[in-house]
Amino acid sequence: MSGSRPRPRTLVVRLDSAGDVLLAGPAVRAVAAGSAHTALLCGPQGGQAARLLPGVDEVIEFDAPWVGLEPPPVSRVETRRLLHALTAGRFDRALVLVSYHQSPLPVALLLRLAGIGWIAADSEDYPGALLDLRHHRLPHRHEALAALDLARDAGFTLPGGDGNGDGDDGALRVHTPPHTTHLTGAGPYVVLHPGAAVPARAWSPGRAARAVAALAAAGHRVVVTGGPGERDLTAKVAGGHGLDLGGATDLRTLSGVLAAARVVVAGNTGPAHLAAAVGTPVACLFAPVVPAERWGPYGVPHVLLGDQDAGCARSRARHCPLPGHPCLDGVGDAEVLAAVAALGGEGRAARARRTAPDGRRARPPHGPNGGAETERGATV
Repeated sequence: MSGSRPRPRTLVVRLDSAGDVLLAGPAVRAVAAGSAHTALLCGPQGGQAARLLPGVDEVIEFDAPWVGLEPPPVSRVETRRLLHALTAGRFDRALVLVSYHQSPLPVALLLRLAGIGWIAADSEDYPGALLDLRHHRLPHRHEALAALDLARDAGFTLPGGDGNGDGDDGALRVHTPPHTTHLTGAGPYVVLHPGAAVPARAWSPGRAARAVAALAAAGHRVVVTGGPGERDLTAKVAGGHGLDLGGATDLRTLSGVLAAARVVVAGNTGPAHLAAAVGTPVACLFAPVVPAERWGPYGVPHVLLGDQDAGCARSRARHCPLPGHPCLDGVGDAEVLAAVAALGGEGRAARARRTAPDGRRARPPHGPNGGAETERGATV
């Protein structure tokens, strides 16, 4: 924001998953650049991601009963607790970030009750007195760009002008990742993250295990990642071919593991967006139950794997409605290996070709990750 008026205390709301919170990062930085204090209101699934975002001064968590795969019951006690926290925050302005199919109005009502005097959101529903800026997102807009659009029209811009000049380029970003060699060991590797909160967006475990074996046979060192509740899955997928880090990382530590990888192979899930936030190319197993144009990897070279015209397309199904999960399990090993190679991952033969006569590693010819450079957000 510009002018001589005091900078506001601003609340940004993104109540759903960690991946959605990461995609809100550029908009949060725009808000922070024009605010005296920036708080992020998020759900319990987004708390760790919120604390990784530059520009966030405060994180407030609320498990909203209208959000999530298993929403909690409506609670007068929890609602009062939230209203107390929001009132104590003395926020001047609020931006409610939602996906195209969500309504911002339930939380906007609570923000009004907490005394926030100016509220902006994308809303297809008539907001009455709940919104001061009823914004309309552009068709087919990526989630990260839609959030930036709202921030800009609310008066907040990234330093340097939304990606122009020497300022903030608008890419996803997190605080500096930690070193994680003590977990991964030394030497190059590819990460395969087999899990997803929504089963329709992930490979079946057996298919993921075959991919790890194929990558290992091609000369890649494979690191398999997963959360604390996915230890059985990662053990099965890693088998005898990959390093199993299931349950060994929180989100910050995972950012370090992903930052050091040559390529990340993952579904449409939080770790794919975390990989983008640390600048690592992504071979994304993208089930078309939601559109890739809105939720695909943002800001890094990537390849979309999976049949985007499958019968489940845009169904928002949580479990694949088709026998055999064809959109993802139908992706062949050759496609996976080709995607990893295109993004800079090197198997044994490629490493041998890139070794100079004196035994030193030769410089990758096409870019910092060894793969063909692409425009931000492009598909290789």
